[in-house]
Amino acid sequence: MPVDPYILLLLGTVGLAALVPARGTSADVASGASTAAIAFLFFLYGARLSTREALDGLKHWRLHVTVLACTFLVFPLLGLAARGLVPVFLTDPLYQGLLFLTLVPSTIQSSIAFTSMARGNVPAAICAGSFSSLVGIVITPLLAAALLGSGSGGFSADSLLEIVLQLLVPFLAGQLLRRWIGGFITRHKKVLGLVDRGSILLVVYTAFSEGMVQGIWHKVSPARLAGLLVVEAVLLAVMLALTWYGAKALRFNREDRIAIQFAGSKKSLASGLPMASVLFGAHASLAVLPLMLFHQMQLMVCAVIAKRRSHDPVGEDATAPGEEVTGSASAAASRTAVGTGTRSG
Repeated sequence: MPVDPYILLLLGTVGLAALVPARGTSADVASGASTAAIAFLFFLYGARLSTREALDGLKHWRLHVTVLACTFLVFPLLGLAARGLVPVFLTDPLYQGLLFLTLVPSTIQSSIAFTSMARGNVPAAICAGSFSSLVGIVITPLLAAALLGSGSGGFSADSLLEIVLQLLVPFLAGQLLRRWIGGFITRHKKVLGLVDRGSILLVVYTAFSEGMVQGIWHKVSPARLAGLLVVEAVLLAVMLALTWYGAKALRFNREDRIAIQFAGSKKSLASGLPMASVLFGAHASLAVLPLMLFHQMQLMVCAVIAKRRSHDPVGEDATAPGEEVTGSASAAASRTAVGTGTRSG
């Protein structure tokens, strides 16, 4: 399967940080630039979100509550259950990153793209992803403070205040100014999309530079990384099954079940990386590694599922998410998925 090109850029940025980490004054400059980039990212998120569309989407409240429950309840419970895998499969720092992965919001762009490909309820996917991102700005830091504890990333009242000032305030400012700048953002969304991605690359470089200076990469072996991939594959499979069959048990129709599966089983790289940088500081590099790996995995797997769903007869149940797909369908689906989800997911 083709790899998302943006993942290659992220990996290249990690390699650059490993070879030429920012130190001393350069580290201070990079940290300041990263802080400004994160604030600007969330300002853009706020300016892009249509308040009217979000309010209209509340009419389908059962679907949105289901997606939010999957994202901020079921996922974290599975993350807590994974604690039993330490130290056999995971080291404690990798587990902290895995648990943080389960706390971040769902994606927006890739949820919409895959729902559309599978002929699901696209308006519901738009609203579900938007609600998840909005709620995540508040819920994710609170969950992280409660579940990860003060010994894992320096969580404190000061950390939560930093989240408010660096993430929530810029987001609200974007919402308030949307009336005047919404048209400009719509006209220049491609350029601003590049700004999004460049900002995230800067955040990754800063986080992994700090990790190199701290020498934390000596704690991760290839065997541990392999164990992490296996654990994440199981986590994704469980969530895909729960969202599909759980939505069926709740008597959602086929189109809604598709939206629930794709919005409720994925995690946002674009939201998670900046949050991790704020919450974990010098420990952010290991904290975001599980999220980066999970992001690529979810794109590849969901692309295959969406392609299969697109061939389902309308009105009939789709095949189970774990059923085998042909090599040609997998390749075609993956090609369609390339470039989706990384800007807002």
